Amino acid sequence: MDGDGRAAPYDDGAPLTIGAFARASRLSPKALRLYDELGLLPPAHVDPHSGYRHYTPAQLERARLVAWLRRLGMPLARIREVCELAPDAAALAVAAYWAQVEADTAARRDLAAFLVDQLERKNTAMTTPHTPLTMRYAALTDQGLVRPAHQDAAHAGPRLLAVADGYGPDGGQAAKAAIEALKGLEDLDLTSADLLGALEDAAHRAHRAHRAVPAAEETTGCTLTALFRSGTQLALLHVGDSRAYVLRDSGLFQITHDHSLVQSLIDEGRLTPEEAASHPQRAQLLRSLDGATEFAPDLQLLEARPGERYLLCTDGLTGVVPAETIQQVLTAADAPDQAVRELIRLAREAGAPDNVACVVAEMTGA
Repeated sequence: MDGDGRAAPYDDGAPLTIGAFARASRLSPKALRLYDELGLLPPAHVDPHSGYRHYTPAQLERARLVAWLRRLGMPLARIREVCELAPDAAALAVAAYWAQVEADTAARRDLAAFLVDQLERKNTAMTTPHTPLTMRYAALTDQGLVRPAHQDAAHAGPRLLAVADGYGPDGGQAAKAAIEALKGLEDLDLTSADLLGALEDAAHRAHRAHRAVPAAEETTGCTLTALFRSGTQLALLHVGDSRAYVLRDSGLFQITHDHSLVQSLIDEGRLTPEEAASHPQRAQLLRSLDGATEFAPDLQLLEARPGERYLLCTDGLTGVVPAETIQQVLTAADAPDQAVRELIRLAREAGAPDNVACVVAEMTGA
């Protein structure tokens, strides 16, 4: 203690026990043990007999930085990177991280608004007569500028919208077969309560047919994203990393979640969306329609309104055209066919390293 009873600063270089270091750094002993295991903040000395950890006062600055960054919510892997940087570079890294947090928060705010709107629609749908809807639609695919084969497929019809992105030796055939398996839905007369079941059954039939084909040395399969309409009800089926979006007055919303390795790493806080864009395993899928895995699609029922535009697309579009640009195109286009042509043009202008498939539909009052 110093003369007025306060704890003396740790400036004599004497080693600190884990308890003393925890109090000085505002980190718990449990956190310190975790950071030691991760190599983020190893102790200066560990007694070989007792296992007691000791730290030096010089480590307090790094420990306090770790504590502050954790309070920001920064993932541990990224904290390790920041701690290895010079102060100026670390400052830039923290600023970049926080900018991403604000962008993610804005995206979550938009998603919350979308969900509130969806729930309110379900409530009013029981008491308000539906506005009869018709649907204008267009589909377009393009091989791109790099791929040697075209493995994307798309369909747009009065009731069904779908895209599929094939991979493997026969990926193009897999994508076409998946779309063909769904086309029979165009001729069904269903109530809205039957939509999800009918769409899922058709997709399962496609999966079973694919599994019946003898397995090749390299796995073949495809993604599948589809919307099936009856009146104002839209059944959505999704598996893989193709996407579905809806454009409403409040903005553009992604209504599917990628089933990919990089998306799982983003969800866990181990990658940022920017890092995922250049990740060497960004094409690796966790779920798809193939002969090697069980078919586990996401399913949901949406309530459509006049004026909305829906986009289904493969990652050949979203991988090179930003969401802001996609929103501008969907907003400005006079009709769905103009929108799909412009989106394909932008993908090619950006280099089109992959095949591209786009479907755009607009809901209009009957």
